[in-house]
Amino acid sequence: MPPRIQSHRVSNSLLPFLSSSSSTSSSTLSASASCLSRYDFSTTSVSQTRHRETMFNWLNNEGSVFKYHVPGETNYVTRLQKGNDASQSSSPDVGVENKKPFPGNQDFVSESILSEELRMEIYKRVVEQKKSIRVVSVELRVDMRRVGAVIRLVELEKRWKQLGKNLALPYARAIHEMVPTTPLATDGNQPSHESTNDLPIHRLTEPQIFYPVPESRPFTRVDAGRVFSGAPALVHKEAEKSRDHLAAVDDLVRRTRTFERIGKGANEQQVLQPADMRIPHPQLILVEKDRMDHPNEYRERVKRYNERLADQDASEGKRRAVAVARREATLKHVEPETSRFQFRIQDVVVSRTTTGRDGRGPNAPGRRYGVPSQECKKGQVKIPTEVIV
Repeated sequence: MPPRIQSHRVSNSLLPFLSSSSSTSSSTLSASASCLSRYDFSTTSVSQTRHRETMFNWLNNEGSVFKYHVPGETNYVTRLQKGNDASQSSSPDVGVENKKPFPGNQDFVSESILSEELRMEIYKRVVEQKKSIRVVSVELRVDMRRVGAVIRLVELEKRWKQLGKNLALPYARAIHEMVPTTPLATDGNQPSHESTNDLPIHRLTEPQIFYPVPESRPFTRVDAGRVFSGAPALVHKEAEKSRDHLAAVDDLVRRTRTFERIGKGANEQQVLQPADMRIPHPQLILVEKDRMDHPNEYRERVKRYNERLADQDASEGKRRAVAVARREATLKHVEPETSRFQFRIQDVVVSRTTTGRDGRGPNAPGRRYGVPSQECKKGQVKIPTEVIV
């Protein structure tokens, strides 16, 4: 009687224990044993699934145009048009459609990166021509934070070249050829790389406040900022003066305006200012105002703009000099005769006024040391229990 176990499931270790009652069964088992001994698990062919077959068919036919990219053009899958053959799909779309890499998400548009010429022009104007970051941001239409990042990266590259380190220049060239870039204009009409005057969301504007105001009382953005900051309302004369937004912006640009602060100790903060004074480039408001008032006086408008920037740079330099002088006045320099080091000693005051109730006051030295953090301590309430307005 032949065995009931299937022949293709029999392993070599079970063959000696099986009875060979018939010649047919013994020949079948010997054939299966020889097959199992010939095939190894590492050489077993992988079963081709339907999706895998479809993917390779697409890569070998219409998807073969993406194997080698065209320099200066994006290499996105959206280049292929529905119903076109591979020869017609090699030319990409123009404009925003060329910046959509995902066919299933038409709302996503890839952002451009700075070209190498524009990047080096930013470094040249800031480092060599000694222009301020604010001026370069307006001229080349690049955000001030990106301008600062470009300066740091170029300085790092130059330092690496001096140390003999290798740079990934082929990789950088390939990326610049395959993604959208913002070029450097040669005719003076520089295209915008990104928005340079976005208003950041302030933490004081997050809570919703119901503040009743009489109909006979004017309520401006200055008053709204004081309500969000928890500051008392201005008196009549100061309120009338604060409604002149252009004068306030001009004082801000020329650095002749001081800001009111409220609170005590660690809770001290600046009163929230209106949007005209919190944007990165408030001087553009005055430029637009001059353009509307004097549309035919281009030279006069440029002269006023340069005067504001000069006053701003002078005030900023004076403020930094005063800050350095104030800091040096609190330091005592000690240089021993037998030592090549110079010690700078500063007197500090550690009291309840400087350290605060929790020992972490911002005006006390060593506020990050000496007091253990309560984050990992058991029994501490981590969720907010009140809303401070």
